[in-house]
Amino acid sequence: MNWDEEEEPNSAMRKVIKRKEDLLKRCRGGSELRTCTTSNRDVQQQQQQLKQTSSLSLTTPPLNGSSPFCLPTPLPHGDSTERLVHQFIRALSLRLNRPGISPSTAPAALVFDNNMVMTSRPCGSTSNDKMLISYESDQEALRSCYLSLNKITPFIRFCHLTANQAILESIQVGQEAIHIIDFDIMHGVQWPPLMQALAERSDNTLHQSPPMLRITGTGQDLNVLHRTGDRLSKFAQSLGIRFHFHPLLLLNNDPTSLAIYLPSAITLLPDEALAVNCVLYLHRFLKDDSRELLLFLHKIKALNPRVVTVAEREANHSNPLFLQRFLEALDHYTALFDSLEATLPPTSGERLAVEQVWFGREIMDIVAAEGEGRRERHQKFETWEMILKSVGFVKVPLSPFALSQAKILLRLHYPSDGYQLQILNNSFFLGWQNQSLFSVSSWQ
Repeated sequence: MNWDEEEEPNSAMRKVIKRKEDLLKRCRGGSELRTCTTSNRDVQQQQQQLKQTSSLSLTTPPLNGSSPFCLPTPLPHGDSTERLVHQFIRALSLRLNRPGISPSTAPAALVFDNNMVMTSRPCGSTSNDKMLISYESDQEALRSCYLSLNKITPFIRFCHLTANQAILESIQVGQEAIHIIDFDIMHGVQWPPLMQALAERSDNTLHQSPPMLRITGTGQDLNVLHRTGDRLSKFAQSLGIRFHFHPLLLLNNDPTSLAIYLPSAITLLPDEALAVNCVLYLHRFLKDDSRELLLFLHKIKALNPRVVTVAEREANHSNPLFLQRFLEALDHYTALFDSLEATLPPTSGERLAVEQVWFGREIMDIVAAEGEGRRERHQKFETWEMILKSVGFVKVPLSPFALSQAKILLRLHYPSDGYQLQILNNSFFLGWQNQSLFSVSSWQ
């Protein structure tokens, strides 16, 4: 690796030092660089000099065999700034040791491969014990964090609620059958409120039973899909709704294969009204070009759905230039961490788990990964708008009732003046303070 290139991580951190002086002040106590060995006298002298400074100092790993340095690692506790710094420095430490750097000279003995696997050896340790952390590891913990994220922040519920209302309004009263394709259904927490709305609408219509509802849900674990289907079936039965669930396994977490085989993998019935739900999903198709995404969207368009609901992060984490991507991620996750800080108690275990496991995983991917291995390629709304229109989709304005529901959600369950709801281009944006973080739109 060329450590003099413009995009190397130490350069990014120096820009953060200039831009985020408050981060440095708060991390002053743990800001000194630590050496991975103590046998090098020059390194020890340099460390003493660093202790006398009051700002965060960063150096590149030496490439001449001298003792490597470890980036400072603030504790994952404390205020939102300290917790944020902890996650970004962990990610930068991993990036500093991408393939091409010998593990023997890597700052924290972190090795990164194309499967998002990190091997970590504590600084100064000579033990052969290693901890493997992968993007796909401990899926149960990730699923648990997803439920916590859905509970302690309004963002996921806002996306689900708004998408559900768009789907409900696209289905005419008296429609006998509805088919929803939900890409990455997870626990299926989006759909019980929609079932309740369908049942209530039928109750208000004389002699009209609820429509039959079919959901095709994609996922990476067939057992999880079956459990999700069982829960939804029981809930639908309690409401008197005829319901069928069809699991669609996504092998190797590869959305490309789904795009290719989509028409043959999904059974459509002639009397069904089709809705396609893409909540926090489309960005997974983005690579260095948009061919796979366009292929997927063309296949969706060919299914002739009544509505396609799209929710995405309002951030540009797909920039091929590391520095711009890093700074964009820093702004985005600063707002997210600040929102958690302001609305949850300091002792919240759920908040800590969401920050470390869910957001920490995303930060690790955005900062440390490169090339095909990078998955969290979020784009801002104007990019999605341009792409969807290029395929032939037409935007369906979200309704005033959907806006009222979103406002009620915030007022009743997340009462904080920090959450800001905006309407732009007939789409909804939810953010913290003056920064939009999530967008929801409806298409046909």
